[in-house]
Amino acid sequence: MAALVVVLFVIPLVLMVWMSLNHWPLLGASAPNGVENYQALKDPLFLRAVWFTLKYTAITTVVLGLVAFGLALLVQRDRPAVGAFRTVFFLPSAVGLASTTLLFYGLFNTDASPLNELVRFLGLGDVDWLGSNGSTLASTVGMITWRFAGFYMLILMTGLQSIDPELYEAARIDGANRWQIMWRVTLPLLRPTIALTLVLSLTGSLLAFDQFFILTGGRHDTATVVIDIYREAFLSQDLGRAAAVSVATLAVLIVLNIAQLRLIRREGR
Repeated sequence: MAALVVVLFVIPLVLMVWMSLNHWPLLGASAPNGVENYQALKDPLFLRAVWFTLKYTAITTVVLGLVAFGLALLVQRDRPAVGAFRTVFFLPSAVGLASTTLLFYGLFNTDASPLNELVRFLGLGDVDWLGSNGSTLASTVGMITWRFAGFYMLILMTGLQSIDPELYEAARIDGANRWQIMWRVTLPLLRPTIALTLVLSLTGSLLAFDQFFILTGGRHDTATVVIDIYREAFLSQDLGRAAAVSVATLAVLIVLNIAQLRLIRREGR
């Protein structure tokens, strides 16, 4: 196990840090240049990518979390046909993200969009689903919610089912209504589960690539941080600058995950 960690994580990480301290073209010899590559963090294109990534992460985390929580509340208890609903909600999670994005690209395509056929039928005219930053962001958030809501629903449902029913009964005996039970019993006991979903959602959103690369290729200022890394490495052919941005991104992710894991441990005591 230790050997696998060294080969698959430690060595690539050390190599990435070393690359970030060198002028390292895609083709050609490398040469040390200190921290010059980290000037890429001040590049206006990178800063726009950071802003868009943060905006996308915030919106996706909120929308996806609320939808997943609503679905979890809907299917947490055994009742007729609840198994079928759980299966239907979870099925999109079995589709790969790239495949999902290609499927929705066909739905969003203006020239032959089934969604536009629907809005035309409703008398609303055509919608350019991928024509601007705002429309692309909204369309992508909808797609990601469809793809991942069932997965997070399953995690939250497990957390809900682990809560002792006697706590709910005691709250009802004390006169608590549904909202009071939700705020005073359910959500406090569900915090570790919510923290876990936040770790997964934030990490996945901050590393978003497939969806925007396939849908827009980063046009309309929809380039994410990972798309910026791709551009530096393969379009500008500068692996050193790409490695520098990668190191900075990894540092942010480590800080976020440590903070949230501490929250999980604290709430689990």
